[in-house]
Amino acid sequence: MRSLMAVMSIDEERITLAHGHGGLASHRLIREAFLSAFSTPELERLDDAAVLRLPYDRISFSTDSFVVQPIFFPGGDIGKLAIAGTVNDVAVMGARPLVISVAFIIEEGFLISDLAKIIRSMADECRRAKVRIVTGDTKVVPRGAADGIFINTTGIGARRKDVELSGSFAKPGQSVILTGPAGDHGAAIVCARNDLGIQGDVLSDCRSMADLIEQLLDALGNRVSVMRDPTRGGVATALNEIARASRVGIEIDETSVPIRPSTLAVSEILGFDPLYLANEGAILIFLDNSGVDKALEICHSHPGGQMAAKIGEVKEDLGGKVILKTAAGGRRIMDMLSGEMLPRIC
Repeated sequence: MRSLMAVMSIDEERITLAHGHGGLASHRLIREAFLSAFSTPELERLDDAAVLRLPYDRISFSTDSFVVQPIFFPGGDIGKLAIAGTVNDVAVMGARPLVISVAFIIEEGFLISDLAKIIRSMADECRRAKVRIVTGDTKVVPRGAADGIFINTTGIGARRKDVELSGSFAKPGQSVILTGPAGDHGAAIVCARNDLGIQGDVLSDCRSMADLIEQLLDALGNRVSVMRDPTRGGVATALNEIARASRVGIEIDETSVPIRPSTLAVSEILGFDPLYLANEGAILIFLDNSGVDKALEICHSHPGGQMAAKIGEVKEDLGGKVILKTAAGGRRIMDMLSGEMLPRIC
């Protein structure tokens, strides 16, 4: 950010404890770094809390924390991830994301130039998602007390009146759609940590999906009962969460699940199952069969949904399990992720 870098002297290339003490350095950082990028009427007041007018009888309210390592990765960074992840959590509940709060915990010594990149990335994603940051906080901790930068967010959205979405609303006979290829974010993170020599781009799918979700709900309404973004634990874990909450079985066709060749290559090298690798820009949709063709048509016209596919069906007779029909023609239980396949992915 030009304004941020312009006010920093040669001795202020990195964040210092003074930037967190509430004095002149703190105020300069807030005004020149954050207000210049996130300018909104609520934020510019610098009050202890934002005052909002939300004339809605139902809202969707979500909070999250982001500790991804590395903080910059192919396809995004911790800032873009924080905004997109929060927007998606609100949107999959059938809400139009409106406002976000952001709190930064920054380690002493963190590069001012890296902070500027993260802030710019967050501002860009806010514009794409049509949300505004209305309140926030900044803390600076001593060296070793954090790992560069952590970001906490809270998002609020206005819920639609024509749909009711929940992970407990899956019904036997419904179809399951995945709007994008499985495992792209997890594959990008592991490649950013290790030089695997993979041919082709391995990019995170990190992006806000609220616009696609809104288009789908406008067209399909209450034919959709569940939406879920399969982040930690990937598609397999999200499906298990829904199956248990709804007390249904789910059968997935392995050959129908979209997976990029680069993500498959990463998985084969490291012995991962891409269905357990995280996504940050794909949505699982449970809907009536009558809406499948229209849903896929809408997805395929969206930049984030061009590989969307029907991957399975909800069943009544599977005892609450998720069953994978394998490419070899067999069937196996696809259980919840046990342990942590890849830590610090969001």
